[in-house]
Amino acid sequence: MSLAPPASALAAPLERETAPHRSELGAIARRFAADRWALAGLLFLTLLTLLAWSAPWFVPHVLHASAFRLGMMDHIQIAGRTVEVVSADGVPVGPTRAYPLGADLIGRDVLARMIYGARISLLVSALGTLLAVFLGALAGLLTGFYRGAVDTALSRFVDAMMAIPILLLAIALASVLRQGSLWTVILILGLVNWTYLARIIRGEVLALREKEFIEAARAVGAGDARILLRHLLPNLLGPLLVFTTLSLAGNILLESALSFLGVGIRPPAPSWGNMIEEGMAFYRVAWWITLFPGLAILLTVVSLNLVGDGLRDALTPGTHDRSRP
Repeated sequence: MSLAPPASALAAPLERETAPHRSELGAIARRFAADRWALAGLLFLTLLTLLAWSAPWFVPHVLHASAFRLGMMDHIQIAGRTVEVVSADGVPVGPTRAYPLGADLIGRDVLARMIYGARISLLVSALGTLLAVFLGALAGLLTGFYRGAVDTALSRFVDAMMAIPILLLAIALASVLRQGSLWTVILILGLVNWTYLARIIRGEVLALREKEFIEAARAVGAGDARILLRHLLPNLLGPLLVFTTLSLAGNILLESALSFLGVGIRPPAPSWGNMIEEGMAFYRVAWWITLFPGLAILLTVVSLNLVGDGLRDALTPGTHDRSRP
C-alpha cells in the first residue's frame, strides 16, 4: 500500500499560499482607506489622469484655448483696457481671465499646455515603469530561482548598472539614441530603473524558493515555468505594486530632467520639463511659465509617494510607522 499522500493533499497548502483570500484583500483595502494622506494622493492622481486624457475635449471646449496656437499678435481685455498677449519687449501676459495661468513667450496658453503636458508625462512615466517592472521582475526571478551561473552573470551586470548614476546613464543613452522621440524616452526610463527591482525580487525569491508550497508544487510535477508564473509571481505582487507606484514618481522627475536638458521630449510637444526650460531665461519677469509646471511635478510626485507609502503600509501592517503629518 502506498503511503504517499494524494496529489490533492499536496496541492492544498499550495493553493492556500498562492490564492489570496477575499478577507485579506478587504483588510488591505481597509488599511489603505484608513490613511487619509494616501487617499488624498490617490484622489489627486485620479483627477489628474482624467483631466489629462480628456484634454482633446476639455481644452478646446472648456478652456476655449489651444495648446499649440501662437497668440503673439493677439489682444485681450484686462480691466477694461486692451493689452497685447506678448508685449513689444517680449514679456507675455500673466494669469488673467483669458489665460488662467498666463501665456508663454510666444503667446500659447500655459494651462492648456500643462494639461497636454500631463498626458505626455504620465504616459511616458507609466510605460517606462512597466518596462522596468518587466525587466526587473524577469531578472530577479531568474537570478533568485536558478542561482549558479545565471545568478552570478546577471547579478554582476546589475551591480555594474547600479554603479552608474541614473541621470548620467539616461543622458548617455539619449545621446546615442534618437533624441526627442516619445518611445526613445520610454526605453531610456525602462533601461535605467529595472536594476533596483531586480535586486528586490531576487531577495524575495531566494526566501520563497525554500518554502513548503514550492516543494509541494515540485512534488505534484510542476515545471519551472509553472512555479515561476503561478506560485512565485503572485507572492511578489506586493513588492511589485509598491515599486511601481514609487518608480512612477521617479520617472516623472527623470523625464522632466531629460526634457529640461534638451534630450527628452522636444517642443512643440509639451511636457512639464521642457515647459520649465522654455521659461527659465525669463523667470524674473514671467515667473508663471516655470512655476506652474514645477508645481504640477511637485504635486504629482508627492501624491505618488503618498500612495506608495500607503500601499506599503497596507500590505505590511506593523512594520512601518504610518504616522505621517
